[in-house]
Amino acid sequence: MPDLFPPRPTDKKRLEEGDTFAPKFDEHGLIPCITTHAETGEVLMFAYMNALSLQKTIETGLVHYWSRSRGKLWLKGESSGMSQHVVQLLTDCDQDALVARVTIGKATKGGVQASCHVGYPNCFYRAIPTGTGEEADLPKLETVAQKVYDPDEVYGDS
Repeated sequence: MPDLFPPRPTDKKRLEEGDTFAPKFDEHGLIPCITTHAETGEVLMFAYMNALSLQKTIETGLVHYWSRSRGKLWLKGESSGMSQHVVQLLTDCDQDALVARVTIGKATKGGVQASCHVGYPNCFYRAIPTGTGEEADLPKLETVAQKVYDPDEVYGDS
């Protein structure tokens, strides 16, 4: 695959404050992306992009990710209808992480807005208790959200 992005500037000031977008992908060719709801600021999910998914996101305004588990390009919402429309795509100072601020398209089944394939509004629906003062046992996760759709109805057997 040809290089989709320019070489990274060697000058630190140019990299950190210049106008050239030159993302740093890890040794697997991936860059992490935190996705938030553009209106509420709620963290919806965390996923990775490769150069192709990042390019397609920039070109289409719809978020594409790289599915590590499936080993393929993934257009968010392709099967559920819960697409993510980019309002703003941000990179951090050294261009090795992204934040996608998005709005969510309506689901084709049920009209629900969500981002998690398990049925919750976002992928961060369990809290880890802290400050328990106990060292011996790991804390039990606490579910802090309610499901907003039935994944079996949306995804079927897939």
